[in-house]
Formats: sequence, structure tokens, C-alpha cells
Amino acid sequence: MKKYENLTLDEERALYGVEKAEIINCRFDGPADGESALKETNFIYAENCFFNLRYPLWHTKNSKINNIVMTENCRAALWYDENLKMENCKMNGIKAVRECRNIEIKNSEINSGEFGWFSYNLKMTDTNLVSEYPFLMSKNMEIENLNMKGKYSFQYTENCIIKNSYLDTKDAFWHSKNVTVIDSVIKGEYLAWYSENLKLINCKIIGTQPLCYAEGLVLENCEMIDCDLSFEKSEVTASIKGNITSIKNPLKGKITADFIGNIILDTNTECEITTK
Repeated sequence: MKKYENLTLDEERALYGVEKAEIINCRFDGPADGESALKETNFIYAENCFFNLRYPLWHTKNSKINNIVMTENCRAALWYDENLKMENCKMNGIKAVRECRNIEIKNSEINSGEFGWFSYNLKMTDTNLVSEYPFLMSKNMEIENLNMKGKYSFQYTENCIIKNSYLDTKDAFWHSKNVTVIDSVIKGEYLAWYSENLKLINCKIIGTQPLCYAEGLVLENCEMIDCDLSFEKSEVTASIKGNITSIKNPLKGKITADFIGNIILDTNTECEITTK
């Protein structure tokens, strides 16, 4: 395996197309301001590297990166990649992951608007994420121990499982399909409007007007804090621990809670609403 070590590279396509290579302690930075340093690479291992230039890892396949720092100048870092594992990394450029397949991210720090769009088979564990519009239209995701702060997350996502996570995010899961969230906190207004087959298990939901216009919605053993005007026009089966501030015009199903502050029924409903 070829080895590139202790280099500073700033030219255009500095290591374009390299295969079966180790890239160790290298800096991609400098006055030439070149783009696409590792484009079209295959079977590479990159460790302890610094990226301050745009578009470094496009069309990369079958590779691993560890302990990498990407600055805010490192825009659109991973696009069109396949079979890539990332661990102990810091990503700070906008649009960091897009149209990728089979990506694993572990123990990383990410600050990237529009992160994770149009991707397939994305796995994330033990990671912190700050982002607006993350995960748009991505499918088949497995996420565990994610600490996320952002807005408009998981819109139009499909087939996603999230466990043991803290999601501080406005307008999450709009138009999502077949998403399951387990043992997690979801904080933010207008949760999961127009979603299909969303299942929340042992979750804490915080914020106004959640879970409206949803189909196939299931809540099992969840808490709802400061949740007013909940479930409007939704098909829902919900078992809630504690109080729901108010419920408004659920479409059909069954809602059970310890206490419900206010039930607003302006139209006919096929939903059974009971307190324990």
C-alpha cells in the first residue's frame, strides 16, 4: 500500500484517483487553493489530516478516515461516496454529506448546514450535530446516541430508526415515512406534521402543536411536555404518561393519558380519548 505522509498539498486534485493508499498527517491547505484533493479515490485510509479546501472526498469508495479535521472552508466534503467509514472526525463545512451510500459515522463533531441530504444507508453513533435542514430525503438510516441541534430535520426521510438520542429541532420529520424513535427526547415546535407510520417509543416530546395531519401515528409510553393543540387531523394510537396540555380535533384512533388539560372538538371525530 502506497503511503503519503507529512505532506502539505494545495494544488487542484492533489491526490486524484489514488488507490490502496495511506494518507497520514497531511495538510490540504495553501495559496494555490485547489479543490477536490481526494476525488475518485478507492481503498484509502486517511488519518490525522487537516482539510481547509473545498470538495475533498467526492466519488470516494471503500475507504476509512479517522481523526480528520475539516474547517468551515471545506465545503461539500463528502459527495457521491460509497462504503466509507468515518470516526473521531470534525466537520465544519456546509453540505458535508450528500448523495452518499453506505456511510458510517462514529464519535464525531459535525457543524454543517444541509447535512446528509439524499443519502442511503447512513449510520451514525455517538455523534454531535448542529445543522439546519439535515437528512433531507435520506433513506434507510440507523442513528444512535445522536445529540442534535438544528431546524427542519428529517424532512421526507424514509425507513429510519433512532435510539437514545436528543433532538432539539423545529419542524422535525415532516412528510417522513416509516420512522421509529426509541428512548429519545424530541424538543421543538410542530413535530412530524404530514408524517406516515411514525412510531415513538419511550420518548419525551416537548413543544407546541405536535403530531398533526399524521397517518398511522403510534406513541407508546411517551411523555408530552408543553404540548398544546396536539394531534390535529391525525390518525393516532397513543399511550401517554402524565399530562397533555391540549388535544385538538384528532381524526381517528385512540389517545390515553393520565390527564388532559383541554380537549377541543370543533368537528366530528372517530378518535377515542380517555384518561387513566
